[in-house]
Amino acid sequence: MTDNNRMLAFGPIPSRRLGKSLGINNIPPKICTYSCIYCQVGRTLKMQVERNAFYKPEEIFEEVKKKVRDAKTKKEPIDFLTFAPDGEATLDINLGREIELLKTLGIKIAVISNASLFFIQDVREDLKDADWVSVKLDAISDDVWHKIDRPHKHLKHKEILEGIIDFSHNFKGELMTETMLIKGINDKPIELKRIADFIVGLAPKKSYISIPTRPPAEKTVQPPDEDTINMAYQIFKEKGIATECLIGYEGNAFAFTGNIEEDLLSITSVHPMREEGVKAFLKKAGADWSVIRKLIDDNKLVELEYGDRKFYIRKLSGKKH
Repeated sequence: MTDNNRMLAFGPIPSRRLGKSLGINNIPPKICTYSCIYCQVGRTLKMQVERNAFYKPEEIFEEVKKKVRDAKTKKEPIDFLTFAPDGEATLDINLGREIELLKTLGIKIAVISNASLFFIQDVREDLKDADWVSVKLDAISDDVWHKIDRPHKHLKHKEILEGIIDFSHNFKGELMTETMLIKGINDKPIELKRIADFIVGLAPKKSYISIPTRPPAEKTVQPPDEDTINMAYQIFKEKGIATECLIGYEGNAFAFTGNIEEDLLSITSVHPMREEGVKAFLKKAGADWSVIRKLIDDNKLVELEYGDRKFYIRKLSGKKH
């Protein structure tokens, strides 16, 4: 087995969205349909929209099967087998066959995609047997889409959005969306409302709002502040969308640790909490408001206002107030 083959599967690694995830790297680095300004893998080395066969499906299957076997030996649980390559997963013309083979292992299959090829019927067909699919929705306005995702010149945004709608109407698994917020580009209320209006029509199980937490492809990229993140969260929630924030806290979200401060920071990194919700949490934990004052004084928690209510969100690392 070559060194290259050993890179086809990695993990299992902890994932807030997927529990323990065994990753599948079915695309050579870094071939993609986009060259997103925030990409943590760096600038796209080769942009393309034509689907190719990069690896033999049997190679990927055997490598994943070996990883699963090794994990079982070490008593490491695996919740999902996840296509999360260094490029766009759906560029792999063998994706459907790979999913078919991997289903025999009895573990749920997840695919993380930028959805740029969803206008192609074969792509939608390849994904139909996945258990969980995440689609990227960074913008609805065409000009904003070009600024943030920097698509291949042959891609048409309208076709992509129509393909996502088509997929959402026929997909039987769990559909998720993810929106990466970039300061000054897609974080204005008008764009956020357009994104939320589009997401409502997809009826996803959950929508994630994220920010850059690792070095981006372009040094000028900055995350928005906590006020903007909270605004985006509230806009999504007002539309009835099940929403979570992914803003980089490496804690056990929603787990009872016995440490009130850690639990609060964990929750508020995912869901900005309303004042009454915080009070109810403190009462349940047998604590008082001094915990909140301490977290604010320690620069770990931020108090915000949206509408006529107060909210609390975990402070972003490196941000000054």
